[in-house]
Amino acid sequence: EIEENEVDKIIVGASKVISVNSFERDSVARAKCLAHHGYKCAVCSFDFEEFYGSIGKSFIHVHHVIPFSEVKEAYLLDPLKDLVPVCPNCHAMIHRTRPILTIAQLKEHLKTKNA
Repeated sequence: EIEENEVDKIIVGASKVISVNSFERDSVARAKCLAHHGYKCAVCSFDFEEFYGSIGKSFIHVHHVIPFSEVKEAYLLDPLKDLVPVCPNCHAMIHRTRPILTIAQLKEHLKTKNA
């Protein structure tokens, strides 16, 4: 019998080897995207610098409109059309479904989620 003050313990932190595909990303393309679109989330308009101050300056994820996993090969990227700044939360929600949501679909979902 387990005592009321006894807590079940779980082993965590063991290391394991994981093999994943890694795709080349271009820092110049990211910079061009952000110079054009800015640092506000294209879905929810969250601005890290506005919310967190100096620590949030220049922080945002950059989303590939066409995921690398769907392209399967190198392609010519247009940083202004193929990349979009999104906050990490919106970025995670975009990739939560298969097929992934578009920026417009997630925006619409946010408008109607409580309607």
